[in-house]
Amino acid sequence: MQSIFYFGRSFLLGLRQPFKPRLLCACSGVPRTHPFNQGPAHFGDDAFFIVENERRSVIGIADGVGGWRRYDVDPSKFTRSLMTNCERLARSTTTEILNPVGLLQRAYEQMMQMKSPLLGSCTACIVVMDKEKKEVSAANLGDSGFMVVRGDTVVYQSQEQQHYFNTPYQLSISTGRQGVIQDRPSDADIATISVQKGDLIVMATDGLFDNLFQKQIVDRLQHIDRYAPTYEDLKQVADKLAADARTHAMDESYMSPFAMKAQHYGLNFRGGKLDDITVLLASVVDCWSGENKEET
Repeated sequence: MQSIFYFGRSFLLGLRQPFKPRLLCACSGVPRTHPFNQGPAHFGDDAFFIVENERRSVIGIADGVGGWRRYDVDPSKFTRSLMTNCERLARSTTTEILNPVGLLQRAYEQMMQMKSPLLGSCTACIVVMDKEKKEVSAANLGDSGFMVVRGDTVVYQSQEQQHYFNTPYQLSISTGRQGVIQDRPSDADIATISVQKGDLIVMATDGLFDNLFQKQIVDRLQHIDRYAPTYEDLKQVADKLAADARTHAMDESYMSPFAMKAQHYGLNFRGGKLDDITVLLASVVDCWSGENKEET
């Protein structure tokens, strides 16, 4: 007689599991100045994190405000600290933070509660994908951002937040310095978007979006097989996006998105914007698939 256990296992393996999404992610970037000013989770003053657990996929990015160098403050320390806090909270199995604003708020509070708080400011963007609801929730503060692309269609693109030209919303710790912009996580622009298998999420600092138009980004994404993406494919396209943005940033004759915004404000400017560039490229894939494993 056939074993009941064996039969049950064979039967279960034959069932088609319902689609449960996760994010397969790759990252690339170019620091603004020194080519070695980068590490496992940062490019120049930009920083990022990627977290995958049973309930959700979480990605985030932050861009340090370079103006702090006038006061001998390294803005990269602020961004790395904020993203490290976000990553630790997102990885915690006891942390019931299901929304990106809450995650950003807790991470920011932890920085303010340090005995010797780090001075600095940064923009931030957090995306949390709920695997059961099959949707992403996002909080974007400032001029970093993300877009959700389905095939050759942009399903959603976040809107940048500016107080005035080239002065984005930002989280700050200034210890009483006058005139420092200090926005709150609750000021972030929030959104919830349903996702499908094969959707691509491009999250980046303004080093990408100030130098590439939406169509240029979407055209690059067409080199990825939507339904059978690999980490290598995503990494290659992320590298190309970062390289494209860097090339345009150095072109003084290029009418960049940044130049068009400058002219809108009455400024006579042409060319790209030289800046740190960080790109997180994520594909919505099936948790149950044994393929498409992310490299570590």
